[in-house]
Amino acid sequence: YGKVKYAQMKKLAVLILILLSMQEADAQKQKSQKATFGMGCFWCSEALFDRLNGVTSVKSGYEGGDVPNPTYEEVCTGTTNHAEVIEVTYDPGKISYDELLEVFWKSHDPTTLNRQGADVGTQYRSVIFYHSDEQKEIATKYKEELNKQNAFGKPVVTEIAKAQPFYVAENYHQDYYVKNGELPYCRLVILPKMEKLEKLFK
Repeated sequence: YGKVKYAQMKKLAVLILILLSMQEADAQKQKSQKATFGMGCFWCSEALFDRLNGVTSVKSGYEGGDVPNPTYEEVCTGTTNHAEVIEVTYDPGKISYDELLEVFWKSHDPTTLNRQGADVGTQYRSVIFYHSDEQKEIATKYKEELNKQNAFGKPVVTEIAKAQPFYVAENYHQDYYVKNGELPYCRLVILPKMEKLEKLFK
């Protein structure tokens, strides 16, 4: 009888542990939130946000257009209305949405709506896709404050829109800097942006 009871107790203990770990996993899922930003070429954006403490994943993709499941080539034509964006999953206990916005605005030129450097077209527009009313309110107030302070010397023209279906870009776009750090584009365009970010947020 003692052995049977011990076995039952052991089973119960294992069951409790499984349930607790499931609850913990659920709590982790609830804790993480999403933020979506368009700020020019997503290769640069992904590399920058990937380095932030509290950011758990960054995916490059397309959002805001009329064509479902677009290809990179289609988006590059500028006729799909999609923007190149990154979808950031983050832990708000470690990094706030305000802090993500600070990195967003300081890492590109938000005064040029459809252009970032040599990249021109609606697919490179400065855009924030909000996932909640709270994100909308924070982004809108932040933009208003930047314009009020004339922070960039010109009006901030960043579009603030409700999140739409996000289409993950092709595999070769994901972790682009990590995989292709030696390429000229990475060394001449992405690396200086990363160095600037490190100086700004030391």
